[in-house]
Amino acid sequence: MPDFNNYKFLNKINYPEDLRKLDVNELPVVCEEVRDFMIDTITKTGGHFGAGLGVVELTVALHYVYETPIDKIIFDTGHQGYPHKILTGRKDQLHTIRQYRGLSGFLKRSESEYDVFGAGHASTSISAALGIATARDIQGKDYKVAAIIGDGAMTGGLAFEAMNNCGVQKRDITVILNDNNISIDPNVSAFSNYFNEVFASPTVQKLRGELWNITGKLDSVGDRIRKLASKIEGGMKTIMTPGMLFEALGFDYFGPINGHNVIKLVKMLRMIKEIKTPVLLHIITEKGKGYAPAESDYRRLHAIGKIDRDTGKSLSKIPDKPEPPLYYKVFGQTMVELCRMNPYIVGVTAAMLDGTGLDILEREMPGRVFDVGIAEGHAVTFSSGMATEGIIPVVAIYSTFLQRAFDHLTHDCSLQKLHVVFAIDRAGLVGEDGATHHGVMDIVYLRAVPNMTLMAPKDEQELRDMLYSAIFDYTHGPVAIRFPRGKGVGTPLEPMKSIPYGKWEKLTFGEDVVILAVGNMVREAIKAYEILIQNDISATVINARFIKPLDYECLDEICRNFSCIITIEEGQKAGGFGTAILEFLAEKEYHHIRILNMGLPDKFIEQGSQPELLREVGLDAQTIADKIIKYFKSVIENPNAKVFELK
Repeated sequence: MPDFNNYKFLNKINYPEDLRKLDVNELPVVCEEVRDFMIDTITKTGGHFGAGLGVVELTVALHYVYETPIDKIIFDTGHQGYPHKILTGRKDQLHTIRQYRGLSGFLKRSESEYDVFGAGHASTSISAALGIATARDIQGKDYKVAAIIGDGAMTGGLAFEAMNNCGVQKRDITVILNDNNISIDPNVSAFSNYFNEVFASPTVQKLRGELWNITGKLDSVGDRIRKLASKIEGGMKTIMTPGMLFEALGFDYFGPINGHNVIKLVKMLRMIKEIKTPVLLHIITEKGKGYAPAESDYRRLHAIGKIDRDTGKSLSKIPDKPEPPLYYKVFGQTMVELCRMNPYIVGVTAAMLDGTGLDILEREMPGRVFDVGIAEGHAVTFSSGMATEGIIPVVAIYSTFLQRAFDHLTHDCSLQKLHVVFAIDRAGLVGEDGATHHGVMDIVYLRAVPNMTLMAPKDEQELRDMLYSAIFDYTHGPVAIRFPRGKGVGTPLEPMKSIPYGKWEKLTFGEDVVILAVGNMVREAIKAYEILIQNDISATVINARFIKPLDYECLDEICRNFSCIITIEEGQKAGGFGTAILEFLAEKEYHHIRILNMGLPDKFIEQGSQPELLREVGLDAQTIADKIIKYFKSVIENPNAKVFELK
């Protein structure tokens, strides 16, 4: 249990109502304590780091001004929510964050009534907030709604779609833009702050409303007065602030102001809280604020493992021998090699240069990488446009984020048979980021897309070979390669070579059962094979590296020689690879085949380490072997039982 005795205020703050009992002049100390507690805890446990440090003052000010949980605060990109968790009854559990059966690393409705809307993916807060404000008005209730967006989320098109609709509906809603990327120093000044306070003050807002009411009764004369007043106000804001875009979308814009001055934030929030129309408050913050290593390297300390609090250096043990490379690093290095082979290959990412490994290519060939921001749909259509003119785009994207671009992938890319390569990182269970980030649906939804080729490598060398083949050999349409988070298996890296299109690979030869394993599950299948041997079961293990198309020739051969098939995939079982095999067997009328499908259950999986989660869902080698032993025994003992069976 954490010790709060060294904190003057934090030891007494369990919920926001405790915070609101303090004098406003005591809040700077509260912010220092929240930041210190977060640094002390997360450097020991690991977690998302820089974004939360940057919003400490904002979070304290919000819970101080708004009557949460009656008033609703909706966070975007939930990794900025750690200070919010500290202030809303979860500080004692912060040390469990992102751990198995611990606190979620993101906002989660089932975790707390203060988590108004779940946040794991970016750019959702304004849409959700407008929906909540609309529900409030329909029900005749009276509470405030504020959306917090930032950390790059404003680059997502959904945010602007929502803002446009806010301007049309004109509801009482506040959007706070947490700008932690672009410094606007000239505007963060005493004069700019004074200017914004003048426009936000109740006196000016009342005068503005009265002017609009009076001039509305003066016909054409009133219209001219209104236009003149708008031009004067708009002209002043154009000179003083960058807010005309937001004004054009129907918001009253205030800012930018210093987001690390908690007293100033409280003053501004109190004033704009009284405005009954859409308001945007633009604040400037520093990612990693208050922790020098994070301030100097916000990318590296965006999310951390256990680090030394004083230096920011990793506390991970240096292995006794070299470990296998990370898959995304292999991808990045391979992209450099491929781009040297062909000047028309480019990499595309949606704000994930570091996370996907394309930062390696950017350092080597900056003109060959395009970061389009948090705009996955645009990334796909943008790449499709390049493909029409002979460029070969490789879209590096997390599996869970590609879900957001399904329509673009289907209609803008696959329908037109455009040669775009999708490098789908973090396929399968990703670990500590939990349900919002597990890449477990891509097999299901990509199987449904015509003209799509879908592959999964068994190791890091096969990833290289698949990239090479997808770029130079499989040019008839889009190609997707799904690969897992984490380390490879240690296969020596060799020059890239072509893989025959649609062909699987036999890894072991046995007589009793056939195991069709996909991607990361090949490693577990080989381990299970060793256990089966000890239990007198002889298994043929096949690397089913092509998910679409299936290797029909190999399947026909299997069905001629075996009566028991096992499929294993680290993805949703419903509609996945195993379902594809069942469809094949039914279509070809192989009625003698007994089949056991292993995959993920029909539920969302929470956070935990990858080994913990594989054990939970029964996809670790020992559980796989146990299931096969039990199933094979039932087949031997009940040869006339039903043949198609899902477990």
